[in-house]
Amino acid sequence: MATVEKMPMLQEGYDRLTAHLKQLKVERPQIIDAIEEARAHGDLSENAEYHAAKERQGQIEASIADIEDKLSRAQVIDPKDLSGDKVVFGATVTLLDEDDKAITYQIVGQTEADAKSGRISYNSPMGRALIGRKVDDDVEVTVPSGDRYYQISKIEFI
Repeated sequence: MATVEKMPMLQEGYDRLTAHLKQLKVERPQIIDAIEEARAHGDLSENAEYHAAKERQGQIEASIADIEDKLSRAQVIDPKDLSGDKVVFGATVTLLDEDDKAITYQIVGQTEADAKSGRISYNSPMGRALIGRKVDDDVEVTVPSGDRYYQISKIEFI
């Protein structure tokens, strides 16, 4: 029997997915109404409104299935409940780059990642390089633009 792989995420990510699911479920009957209305216009082979509504219905159903799957496998983790001296999921890590410039990242789930806001996935090259490391460890990360070197200066659970 296959085991179901848990999907770690923060409460904020879980709440965002839940809200998106609710919004899609509200949109679902509206699309069904649009399909019925377009169907009433006659010949379906040349009815662009019908085809667009059917395509949107397929997108919504696929999104609903995907989100429901993620939520069913969600393992919500609160970083405030964590502690220790190693980088783990949910930790906020401050790094010093080669120029001693500080960069801060929080290790989050795949659905929550947004590098521009300092949230990186535990599966990203940077996330994988940081997991399990301690303060003062040197980290080498291979990214598309080349190898980068960092030193961990602080690990927080906030």
